[in-house]
Amino acid sequence: MDLHSADDRWMRLALALGARGLGQTWPNPAVGCVIVKNSQVLGRGWTGGGGRPHAERVALAQAGDAAKGATAYITLEPCAHTGKTTPCADALVDAGIARVVAACGDPDPRVAGKGFDRLRAADIDLRMGVLEVEAQQANIGFLTRVTQNRPAVTLKLASSLDGKIATSTGESQWITGDASRAYVHFLRATHDAVMVGRGTSVADDPGLDVRLNGLENRTPVRVILDRNLSTPVDSQLGRTAKDSPVWMCHGASANSTGWDETGATLIECAVEGGTLSLSDTLGKLADKGITRVFCEGGGKLAASLIREGYVDRLITMTAGIAIGADGTPNLGAMGVDTLAQAPRFKLISQRRFGTDLMAEWFSA
Repeated sequence: MDLHSADDRWMRLALALGARGLGQTWPNPAVGCVIVKNSQVLGRGWTGGGGRPHAERVALAQAGDAAKGATAYITLEPCAHTGKTTPCADALVDAGIARVVAACGDPDPRVAGKGFDRLRAADIDLRMGVLEVEAQQANIGFLTRVTQNRPAVTLKLASSLDGKIATSTGESQWITGDASRAYVHFLRATHDAVMVGRGTSVADDPGLDVRLNGLENRTPVRVILDRNLSTPVDSQLGRTAKDSPVWMCHGASANSTGWDETGATLIECAVEGGTLSLSDTLGKLADKGITRVFCEGGGKLAASLIREGYVDRLITMTAGIAIGADGTPNLGAMGVDTLAQAPRFKLISQRRFGTDLMAEWFSA
């Protein structure tokens, strides 16, 4: 195996390790690191809960003295600033690492090339850009938070063959099958926050928790966009706000009576055109450290996110059932008059879950 092929192989392992931290490391990125010498793994690590310890620290601790002369594969530029610990770039130098292979740079102004500069200054052989696109997608939320002051948004649309999410009477549970719903719980566990609009919180009374064996403690922050705080206080969200975080995004004129006693965090957001400003709301979430948001509806919120260009990843779940034109569409009004105006997405993958078809799309 040539050197570049080996680099790809070990970087894929580092990316897989980094993915273990998704949903748990915010506001920090979910980084993976592998220490390799003579084709043997000496240490491996991923970012810990709450962003500490860093992946490099974990991998170097496992490798110990054997790290001298080894290669470190890292999915993101090592930090160069002193926070709760000294810079990871310095730790790599002090450990005697001979070569560093990095997937992508860190746009955080505290790092932004400084980590790589420290490695070069120590005469460490540096190769950058290995599986860069994959690494950028893995940490898209961290990158958008730094560069755009918003978290990355994954939108899930589960619907019938004809794009409906409910019958004419409002019946919606359940259009998709058990396997699809289990996957949705997994997706919740890999995001910092799960978000719905007021219509969904009132109509469905969702818990928005993670109900998968072994992942029950990975329920994300539950975010509700409710301009007037009209979601009932005795809803599942209100009753469980002290158990798992609930953030209620509302307008300035909302009556907080009742909700201010549930343990929920109330976040005042700007209102535009009678609805919460998505720009301001996502910015407020980013200010609180959220990097990855999983949106589960409803149709009006989904349409607004797509129309305003905030959907980075789209997950569609299609069930083999037809509801008809009198059903509720999975997207609200988009204001599209011509096909040239229609937002487009690029198909990345497809999978089958029982009798349902899941498709993953990225913003084109």
